[in-house]
Amino acid sequence: MTKKLLLIIFFFVSFSIFSQQKGISKLVASPNPFTNNTTIFFNVNNDQPVLLTVKNVLGKTVFTEKLKVKKGRNSFPFRRNDLKAGMYIYAIQTNKEVISKRFVIK
Repeated sequence: MTKKLLLIIFFFVSFSIFSQQKGISKLVASPNPFTNNTTIFFNVNNDQPVLLTVKNVLGKTVFTEKLKVKKGRNSFPFRRNDLKAGMYIYAIQTNKEVISKRFVIK
């Protein structure tokens, strides 16, 4: 009986963990690679503030901006400015999660 109860609890916990919907999804920069500018697109589940950060491959933050986004599809134009050519990691952060990807500046 105890084993069955533990098995049921395990399945319930596993299901609830995996069924939680992510707050940020479909993060993409287009075009990628780019020369002067790109647009970062992402979806969020509700209106909220987010933090956009860009880091170089050494982990140094080279750009940061707070954004107020709306539920659904959002976009942010990103300009290269004085960043050197190379690979960078861009991230969108809410108060509950962080999602990141890479882009390349030619």
